[in-house]
Amino acid sequence: MTDLRCHITGPALVMSYWMTKLAAWSMKRRRRVITAWIALLLLSIGAAGSLENHFDNNLTLPGTGAQRAADLLHSRFPTRAGDSDQIVFHAKNGPLSASSARAVVLRTLHAVARLPHVVSVSSPYDDHRAISDDGAIGFATVNFDERADALPADAVKHVTSTAEAAGSANLDVALGGGAVEESQRPTLGAATAVGVIAAIVVLYVSFGSLLATALPILTALFGIGTSMGAIAALTHGVSTPDFASELALLIGLGVGIDYALFVVTRFRDTYRMNGGQAHDAIEVAMNTAGRSIAFAGATVVIAVLGLFVVGVHIFYGVALAVALTVVLVLAASLTLLPAVLSYSGSRIGAKAARRRERRGGRWIGAILRRPALAALCATAVLVALAAPVLGLRLASSDASNDAHRTTTYRAYALLSRGFGPGFNAPLQLAVQLPPSGGARELGRLTAAVRSTPGVASVGPPVVNAAGDTADITVYPASAPQASSTYALVRHLRSAVLPPVVGSSGTTVYVGGYTASQVDFAHVLGGKLPLFIAAVIALSALLLLVVFRSLLIPLQAAVMNLLSIGAALGVVQAVFERGWGAGLLGVTRSPIEAFIPVIVFAIVFGLSMDYEVFLVSRIHEEWRRGGTHTAAIRNGLAHTSRVITAAAAVMIVVFSSFAAADSHILKLFGLALAVAVFLDAIVIRSILLPAVLQLLGPATWHIPGWIDRLLPRLAIDQPEQAPETAPAMEAL
Repeated sequence: MTDLRCHITGPALVMSYWMTKLAAWSMKRRRRVITAWIALLLLSIGAAGSLENHFDNNLTLPGTGAQRAADLLHSRFPTRAGDSDQIVFHAKNGPLSASSARAVVLRTLHAVARLPHVVSVSSPYDDHRAISDDGAIGFATVNFDERADALPADAVKHVTSTAEAAGSANLDVALGGGAVEESQRPTLGAATAVGVIAAIVVLYVSFGSLLATALPILTALFGIGTSMGAIAALTHGVSTPDFASELALLIGLGVGIDYALFVVTRFRDTYRMNGGQAHDAIEVAMNTAGRSIAFAGATVVIAVLGLFVVGVHIFYGVALAVALTVVLVLAASLTLLPAVLSYSGSRIGAKAARRRERRGGRWIGAILRRPALAALCATAVLVALAAPVLGLRLASSDASNDAHRTTTYRAYALLSRGFGPGFNAPLQLAVQLPPSGGARELGRLTAAVRSTPGVASVGPPVVNAAGDTADITVYPASAPQASSTYALVRHLRSAVLPPVVGSSGTTVYVGGYTASQVDFAHVLGGKLPLFIAAVIALSALLLLVVFRSLLIPLQAAVMNLLSIGAALGVVQAVFERGWGAGLLGVTRSPIEAFIPVIVFAIVFGLSMDYEVFLVSRIHEEWRRGGTHTAAIRNGLAHTSRVITAAAAVMIVVFSSFAAADSHILKLFGLALAVAVFLDAIVIRSILLPAVLQLLGPATWHIPGWIDRLLPRLAIDQPEQAPETAPAMEAL
């Protein structure tokens, strides 16, 4: 067996040496390190306040129909290039045309028309189609100067508050549309606060010490806090959406707590075993768990930077913001944490009691005795949960899923009641007319669209002053999120419009907010396989270099895909099929197009954290000379509790999102919570040890020619590190 084991090579010892030196340096200069981190935190907060975030939510999808429509209108018809939203009025007593209601409506529209970013406002009294058949419901169209995702949220909120001020006991006023929906997008602040409190409880139960509980939270918060200034600077150079900082906070909190938790746990174990030598325990913790988290952090960065592969520019700022945050929380775990431990390590280590591992030992023993049965059962559970993912439909959910108290939901309900659900999903035909004029073509075009199945109404063409561009509003018969609406967009583009325009020189693009969401889902759905393949390939290469094994990268890729697939399968079953939807208080809806991309990036990174921490400990135990079975048993015994605690922290954080009122947060929270639960409980506690037991020592085999080609890097404890460390001082 000995020749199967990795030899201690120069690069491995160099890494061990420098990790030990970093720990020693942080402890020796602990006051300077702590002071430097405090100063960096204060500077970052100051920089974030002075620079101010310059977020850009503008979604551009070059080459798509919606983008071409927007570009055409922006260049030739600026007053029609922006988003169009609706102000919906409902007269409770009498018709909307009554003089008292009419006066209020007109006064309100006049006030809205004077607000910033508002180009024009059309009155329901100028178009009979804008008042329902019973005369009680009407809508005005507000035309903005920018697309929904590019408008300042404050400007849209000002329009909303101005219009809603007209509401009374006799008149309901609500607003809907893409811009209003964007402006009321929920933040992660409240959910994050709940998650932090829950994380504190979980850590205290795990550690039994307030001081030990505080260290992971403190480390994560320092790393996140210092990223604030970097993200603020980033927004001035790279297009960065406003949710990038919130996502960076979420991931930074998760990995920051996990990394510090791994280090503190290894420190306490070593402290108990070495007779209370805090300095040595810190060095061992940093030389083992420290190297594991450094590698795990690299995999998280790779996963989020994989968003560049998607080719959607709005994700570039997200990827960089998250990567910066992960790097900074990792730096805090590698420098600030050992410095603080050097002050408080003896108190933290002294409270470390011997673990009660009898029950866990029985569980591990049962798996290792019947590995085939355990692997078969765990795989069957994951495959069954992942099966619904085959019916996954990526689309943008509409306002019918918003909380009932929101203005967008009330506007959606009123428009659906008065005109049909399709009036919540207007399409915009941007028509480029030939130089000879296109009155005839516009007439034929309008008639063809009006007669198309699935179209409820078509507005009259509006032509610009130059007479070379027209804008036509089309109202589908179905709701914005309905598959029939998405099919209508595709049908118009492929079958209805091309024969009408023919060779007349007229060009037509289907645009508007709904069409842009159709294109967004199509682009992400097409790039998702490439994104997944790129992230898995790079991460597998890193695992191959570190563990010198062909099977470990393959196992990690397959198991991570199983956990993510199962999580998305659960989400599809709940949100699209409605299974158990009542428990979460959700309505049936498609899955937001960005959910699989973001969930994969986050969960893959967190899964690799657990993979690296567990496998590196098993590898370390095996290299010490024990049998393969003993290495698995001891590795699980030493890591299962900390992995469970780390996963529990993430699960309670993500579950707090699933309990929020927001439909998006429910989607996001359920997917992440289920993925982490399955990864920590089903995969790391059952499937992984069972598979490694079945593979036997071949787990660590690598062909010699591949081994010679790869650079050498080790993240587990070198066998001869203590003996060779003095010699390294000469390097």
